[in-house]
Amino acid sequence: MTTRTTSFDLNHSKTRPANHRAIAAICLGNALEFYDFLVYSMLATLMARLFFPFGDDPLIPLMLSLAVFGTGFVMRPLGGLLIGLYADRAGRRSAMRLTLWLMAIGSLLFTLAPTYAQAGLAGPALVIVARLLQGFAVGGQIGTSTTMLMEYADKDTRGYYCSWQTFSQSLGIFLGGLLVIGLSNLLTPEAMDSWGWRLIFAVGILAAPVSEYIRHRLDETEAHRASHARARPAPVNRLALLRAHPRQLCAGVLLVIGATVPIYVIQFYLANHAIGVLGMPLRTGTWAAIVACLPPLLLSAHAGRLSDRIGRRKAIFWPLPILLLVIYPAFLVINQNPQISVLLAVVFLLSIPLTYTIVPNLAILPELFPVEIRASGMSLAYCIGVALFGGFAQFFSASLVSLTGSPNAPAWYIFAAILLALVGLRLAPETAGRELD
Repeated sequence: MTTRTTSFDLNHSKTRPANHRAIAAICLGNALEFYDFLVYSMLATLMARLFFPFGDDPLIPLMLSLAVFGTGFVMRPLGGLLIGLYADRAGRRSAMRLTLWLMAIGSLLFTLAPTYAQAGLAGPALVIVARLLQGFAVGGQIGTSTTMLMEYADKDTRGYYCSWQTFSQSLGIFLGGLLVIGLSNLLTPEAMDSWGWRLIFAVGILAAPVSEYIRHRLDETEAHRASHARARPAPVNRLALLRAHPRQLCAGVLLVIGATVPIYVIQFYLANHAIGVLGMPLRTGTWAAIVACLPPLLLSAHAGRLSDRIGRRKAIFWPLPILLLVIYPAFLVINQNPQISVLLAVVFLLSIPLTYTIVPNLAILPELFPVEIRASGMSLAYCIGVALFGGFAQFFSASLVSLTGSPNAPAWYIFAAILLALVGLRLAPETAGRELD
C-alpha cells in the first residue's frame, strides 16, 4: 500500500504544476465569461431605463429588460451542441479559445450600443444581438471548461477539480458586483447612466487576451488525445452517440433545472426584486448579489471534496430538502421586513445549501457521458435545462408576482424545480471514484 501511494504521488508531482496553471487559466477564463454574461443582470434596472422605457407600469420596463437577459439563454442549447461537438472533435483548448473570443465580441457590442434615446429601436436590437452572441458562447463554454477540468483530475479528485467551475463563476459575479457598487458610489446617477455602465461592460473585452494565453500555455487533456488517436481509423459519429444516451441527457437536464432555477432566483432575481418591488436602491440589490457569491467562493472546494468522498448522488441530494423547507419562509421574511440586513442574511444563508448541491451537480454532468461526447453531452444537457427554466427564472418570477399579486410567488417556482431535480437524481448513476474511460 505504501509503495502504491508513493508511486501515485510521484506521478502526480510531475503534472501538478501544469494542472495548477491549467486550473488558474480556466478559472480566469470562466470568471470573465460569467462576468460578461451575468453583469447585465446587476444592471437590469438601469438597462430598463435606457433601452426599454415603454409603458406606464414600472414593472414593464424591468420585465422587458429581464426578458432580454433571458434571450441569451435561448442560444445556449445551440452553442452547447455546436461548440461541444467542436470541443469533442478539435479539442477542449480550441473550443475554450473560441468561446472567449465570442464573449469578448459580445462585450464590445454592449460597450458601443446606443441607447433608445440616441437611436430608437436600433439600441435595444444591438443589445439583443450581443445577448444572443454571449448566450451562444456560454452555451459551449460550460461543458468545455468543466470537461477540461475533470479530465485533468484522477478518479478520486474529479469533484474537487470541477468545484473550480463553481468558484470561478462566483468570482466573476463577485467582481462584477464590486465594480457596479464602486462605480455607483464614485459616479453621479447621471454619469452612471451616461457612460459608467459602458465601462462595466468594457471589462469583458479582456476575455480576448486570456484566450491567447490558453492557446499558447495549456496542453490538451490526455483523455481527449487518447480518444482522438483511437478514432483515427474510423471517425466517430458523435450525433449518433448523443442519441444513444437519452437517459443520461434526461437526467442531466432535470438535475440542471433543480440547480439553475434556485441560482437565478436567489442570487439574481432577489436583488432585482429588492429594487423593483421593495423600492431599495440599486446598490442594495447589487450587494445582495455579491453576498450570495460568498458561500460558493468559500465552500466550493469543500463541496467538491465531499462529493468525492461520499458520492455525487448523496452530495446532490442532502441540501435539496433544506431548500424545500426554507425557501417560502425566506420570501416571507424578506417581503415583510424590507431591510438590507434581512435581505443580505437571507441570500447568504440560502446560498450555503445551494453551493453544496451545485458543485456535485456540475461534476456528475460530464461523468455521465463517454469521452467522445463528453463536452457536447454535458453542454447540451446543461444548456437545455438552463434555457427552459433557469434563464427565464427572473422573468417568470417577476411575471408570477405581477399575475398573482403575491411577492412570495417565486418560491413555488423553486419548489417545482427541486422536485424535478429529485426525479433526475433517480435516473443518474453514481459516478464518483469510478474509472470513466
